[in-house]
Amino acid sequence: MDAALEQLAARYGIEPGYHDIWGHWRHAPEETVRALLRAMGVEAGDAEKTLRAQDRAAWSRVVPPISVLRARELARGVRVHLSEASQGRVLSWRINEEGGAVREEGFNPIKLAILEEHPADLGPMRAFSLPLPADLPEGYHRLAIFEGDSLLGTGTIAVVPAHCYLPPVIAAGGRVWGAAVQLYGLRSARNAGIGNFSELRLCAEIWGARGAAIVGTNPLHAISLRDPGHASPYSPSSRLFLNPLYIDIEAVPDFGELAADDPRLPARWREQCARLREAPEVAYAEVARAKREMFERIYGNFRSRHLAGASSRARAFAQFREMGGQALRRHAMHEALAEHHGAPWRDWPQEHRDPASPAVRRFCDEHIDRVGLHEYLQWIAHTQLATAQARCRELGMPIGLYADLAISIAPDGSEAWANQKLYALGVHVGAPPDDFSPSGQDWGLPPLAPQRLREAGYAPLIATLRANMASAGALRIDHVMGLARLYWVPAGMKATEGAYVRYPLDDLMGIVALESHRNRCLVIGEDLGTVSDELRDKLAEAHILSYRLLLFQRDGRRFKSPAEYPRNALVAWSTHDLPTFAGWWLGEDLRTRHALGLLDAGRLHALREERRDSRAALVEALAREGLADPAAPIDGPPTEAVREAVQSFLARAPSSVMVVQMEDVLGVAEQANL
Repeated sequence: MDAALEQLAARYGIEPGYHDIWGHWRHAPEETVRALLRAMGVEAGDAEKTLRAQDRAAWSRVVPPISVLRARELARGVRVHLSEASQGRVLSWRINEEGGAVREEGFNPIKLAILEEHPADLGPMRAFSLPLPADLPEGYHRLAIFEGDSLLGTGTIAVVPAHCYLPPVIAAGGRVWGAAVQLYGLRSARNAGIGNFSELRLCAEIWGARGAAIVGTNPLHAISLRDPGHASPYSPSSRLFLNPLYIDIEAVPDFGELAADDPRLPARWREQCARLREAPEVAYAEVARAKREMFERIYGNFRSRHLAGASSRARAFAQFREMGGQALRRHAMHEALAEHHGAPWRDWPQEHRDPASPAVRRFCDEHIDRVGLHEYLQWIAHTQLATAQARCRELGMPIGLYADLAISIAPDGSEAWANQKLYALGVHVGAPPDDFSPSGQDWGLPPLAPQRLREAGYAPLIATLRANMASAGALRIDHVMGLARLYWVPAGMKATEGAYVRYPLDDLMGIVALESHRNRCLVIGEDLGTVSDELRDKLAEAHILSYRLLLFQRDGRRFKSPAEYPRNALVAWSTHDLPTFAGWWLGEDLRTRHALGLLDAGRLHALREERRDSRAALVEALAREGLADPAAPIDGPPTEAVREAVQSFLARAPSSVMVVQMEDVLGVAEQANL
């Protein structure tokens, strides 16, 4: 790889290689580097020419698109680029604060600290550090630089706190606990074969009565109603919106109004739900079909009774649509177009692939009721989820709902369609080879392109955080390492041929901290796997809780004692996509991997022997704490005493938060996400 290409790759955050978990250096292949640059929209054919063009573009911009600063950094100021002509004149800055206040002041460039000089093609340029008012409040402000009456440039100033929000009980040194459940896996005597938001509220009532502070869930992001069988909550159509399949039909006021006209409707609906509950697993296609039919009916009622008469509910819906703005409208348009074409958006006619095209606007005008249906479903879903969190607060739960934020989105979903220029659609997020997956992992999810994200003023991240913190007291950021770097795999290449791409960690953590305070939301980073000590230290300094699982907290053979767990962490046995306690004890995960062809018979036998020794080591750890008999049997199903001892063991840790998976409460061997 020539020096210019290496420099271009470095500028776009592509790392030259990485050390794998075995300590071997894996160099990023040139083919991979070029593919990643193409996915970011960078012409790498003539790297030197591209570098020169980028230099001219960067230096011609007076103010960066966004500058993220902590209060202590305001005096140091923001970087500004000025031409030689402007350097000899008196200039001024104006700050339009987010709260409405306006500040303005003149400055002499000669008196500013020089950061860098660059003899660009535009003429000699210098980068200066422009100090900002030390009392500038936290928030998003607009900075403009003027030369007389002429505007030279504008950018956003984000003043952010040094740390994320901590609920008072945790900030005061207290500890809290809660339970986590996969909402889709809930069954009741009245649901349609899949859990719903009303049952999430009921979980809060049941667990809150027992002292729980947290109700954890899987990601509740929108999935495609066109293809509900593709139901992974970690591959959503959009992270900005909710999965309508979680709507409790009978809790919608429009269902009640229809039932008043047709008293037999509730009985017919409940009979249909009972049939759906008979399936041993969630029958997504059948559930979606039944709910879609009912969605049509309740929305028809809303249109005729409320929209037509401009009722108070119609006004509330209008307010929701206004607050949702373009993002909500484009999500709804995508869903309507997906119904119309019956295919992913990349297979639509060219005129419908651009969300801003006249053809899409015409489609929206001609199918306004179909677009309106999907806006209505989001309104109902958000209302029901907000009701669940409000109930948590009524019960005095200091945190309440604990939401889960997926690492990215599906490439064929509404968010990718609406924001094609922000995502690197030619690559997928994944993971390099390790013991669990020797051939690496390709998750099929497109990453946000770091430079485009910054050019957008981090607006996509801000919107995503707000959407997921709005009805939650805590947010789990899946694969939190993504704030620093992500492993990118070019489409069509093997997962072993990927490379890491860096992200502006300090900026992104600052945005997370600001939004966590604004939403009074605790932040937990899923930092499992290969995460550097440096990153863990930065996360801890920012009050982003670590994720510590008993399953992995070992020093060689020995399981660490509860006292060795950190304070600034969430503790649990495992997660939704790791073995349950019963599954681990019985080796269900090993059996499954063997059945999938990931382990041969010899390796399976060896791992089963290792697992038996691990069970013995766990019993030893429990016995050291006086929680189990050192002679407790390690063969056969786990006893209830051992299951309870594991949770008691975790409860002794000084960590701020403890969460128990409902699968472990019930002794379920199968893991939720495989």
